[in-house]
Amino acid sequence: MTAKSAAAAARSTVYGYPRQGPNRELKKAIEGYWKGRSGADALRTTATELRATNWRRLADAGIDEVPTGDFSYYDHVLDTTVMVGAIPERHRAAVEADALDGYFAMARGTQDVAPLEMTKWFDTNYHYLVPELGPGTVFTTDSAKQVTELGEALALGLAARPVLVGPVTYLLLAKPAPGVAAGFDPLTLLDRLLPVYAEVLADLRAAGAEWVQLDEPALVQDRTPAELNAAARAYRDLCGLTDRPKLLVASYFDRLGDALPVLAKAPVDGLALDFTDAAAANLDTLAAVGGLPGKRLIAGVVNGRNIWVNDLEKSLSTLGTLLGLADRVDVSASCSLLHVPLDTALEQDIDPQILRWLAFARQKTAEIVALAKGLSQGTDAITGELAANRADLAARATSPITRDPAVRARTAAVTDAHARRSQPYGERARTQRAHLRLPLLPTTTIGSFPQTGELRTARADLRTGRIDQAAYEDRIRTEIGEVIAFQEKTGIDVLVHGEPERNDMVQYFAEQLTGYLATRHGWVQSYGTRYVRPPILAGDISRPEPMTVRWTTYAQSLTSRPVKGMLTGPVTMLAWSFVRDDQPLGDTARQVALALRDEVNDLEAAGTSVIQVDEPALRETLPLRAADHSAYLVWATEAFRLSTGGVRPGTQIHTHMCYAEFGDIVQAIDDLDADVISLEAARSHMQVARELAAHGYPREAGPGVYDIHSPRVPSTEEAADLLRTGLKAIPAERLWVNPDCGLKTRGWPETRASLEHLVAAARTVREELSAP
Repeated sequence: MTAKSAAAAARSTVYGYPRQGPNRELKKAIEGYWKGRSGADALRTTATELRATNWRRLADAGIDEVPTGDFSYYDHVLDTTVMVGAIPERHRAAVEADALDGYFAMARGTQDVAPLEMTKWFDTNYHYLVPELGPGTVFTTDSAKQVTELGEALALGLAARPVLVGPVTYLLLAKPAPGVAAGFDPLTLLDRLLPVYAEVLADLRAAGAEWVQLDEPALVQDRTPAELNAAARAYRDLCGLTDRPKLLVASYFDRLGDALPVLAKAPVDGLALDFTDAAAANLDTLAAVGGLPGKRLIAGVVNGRNIWVNDLEKSLSTLGTLLGLADRVDVSASCSLLHVPLDTALEQDIDPQILRWLAFARQKTAEIVALAKGLSQGTDAITGELAANRADLAARATSPITRDPAVRARTAAVTDAHARRSQPYGERARTQRAHLRLPLLPTTTIGSFPQTGELRTARADLRTGRIDQAAYEDRIRTEIGEVIAFQEKTGIDVLVHGEPERNDMVQYFAEQLTGYLATRHGWVQSYGTRYVRPPILAGDISRPEPMTVRWTTYAQSLTSRPVKGMLTGPVTMLAWSFVRDDQPLGDTARQVALALRDEVNDLEAAGTSVIQVDEPALRETLPLRAADHSAYLVWATEAFRLSTGGVRPGTQIHTHMCYAEFGDIVQAIDDLDADVISLEAARSHMQVARELAAHGYPREAGPGVYDIHSPRVPSTEEAADLLRTGLKAIPAERLWVNPDCGLKTRGWPETRASLEHLVAAARTVREELSAP
């Protein structure tokens, strides 16, 4: 096919779309079902309507081929677990009794049964449910969800392409089930899994699918020859089926490297590849292997993870280069649009000029359609779009909002000494223990307490003017008083003020720092029904005035026990925001770190002896390729130390991380030089404690004993058992007792009971340690 005819064939598509609806209708329907306010039929009706609305919106915007199967009640990896019948034994009875309730039990757990482990989806802030597999796993086919959703789209008269998690990525994401011997590799189950995928593909073909997309993002990570051979074998076998749709293999988030030749040589019918800056090397590799003759290429040239407008001329140039490398070139975003908000048109509080710099899911869809039109019909067909795009890019590049000379001068003056504590840890620890006088196995929480309906109402009433600032602050004081009183009564050793004034651990700070923009409706799914509004980092960062000192000092005035100051660290402030793409991330991180350093120093000056700077995103932001790790970790750990390095030796610096694979960054955790770290450990059965011990981590640590992402209340004995497991790896004088994460999403009844059990567990184990 000539370049001209390839261009004429260009079509537009996406891999996935935000699930929640413009007003988070899905969240409300699911939580209403959980609370018994509505039934399963009402939930299914809401879901069906949201899917249809999304497909119609995409089609009306000009998208030629819509995705199906990307919609989920909780998580698409959990949906895959259901599709292949890999239900953990402990959940089988619940699934057999009621499929929907069993599904949510796997995601959230019940009082009697623990949920699946949850961790981050590659280097995003989306969480997936980790499959649990073992040598005895028997896969069975359940393609009902995929077939039903395809049928719904086809019934609307749309061209539709089912999107599934690929078999290799599914197995590479899995972990050995509890009780399975160490060393078991889930990838050994590939030959057992492929027949199930073959049945799903046959079912989809029978239901009318012409194409099916199999997502293999795990292949952008460093993979062994055996893993790459497994991918080659998987697609040789699946493509050898006689009764199948055309197969499109998609990968995204980074360059494919050695995996790209494997996929290019596989007998698949097409590839969907990322060609944004993070994966620009894919173009060179694709050219080096001779392209994809006779195959379809979907080019992900619009960034599906960030919110800045696309450079249309640059993308058209990339697309033009790709025309000679495939039989047909179609246009898409680099990944699912699940990772961006829905629509900039909903934002009324952002300056209209700045709003033109932004592209959420609906705007990215328009960019994709424009690029496909320009590729097919030539640039004259999109003259207006190109002119507007050039103007928007130029306005952003020259705007004074993006550059603050004072901030840049301060950042340039940073030296290595600014990022070092004045004494080594051993000396600091002796000073801190003498000052704080904490018991063995000290108890604390991670920071936030339940955000009650009353708090959310008060915040909304303040926004709408139904109450004034004084009335709102009275409500906050009352809440802090109740949280402090509860902790004292329960016997917690290091208290927190509960963060009632904070809407979100990143947004709260972003709203008080220069350079950030906050959205009103920019919701993005983090996990399940948990949605966040990532702020937008548009310019240089500084802190005009203290952000947390007032409420922390007030809380400390109510108790003689230490109250932690609570801040969000510089890497997490970047990772959970939409970051600027016009300067290196390390430069932005230093700006944020210096702003936080001012806050840390002010907290210390106000009498705060324990300050926690959370970095839950340190691991999730780790580049997907090992070759890129070192450069990232240098600036990431330096930014943390820069924010905390100015305090006195007696001030105890804590940090916190959750829901990630910590084994990859234990040295970086060490390099942070925090005095205490708290980490998620309940769902992973204290794995992180063993990883810290294997590394020889010398500081204090609190691997969590209470899984806060589940509504179940752990018993005292359950928490004590986890502590005993932790003690096998971490000496008692360095072990803290805490939940996995903050308690914002939990209700007060379960929080009270769980923390009471946590404190009782600490007392039980202390007594065991002191027994002769």
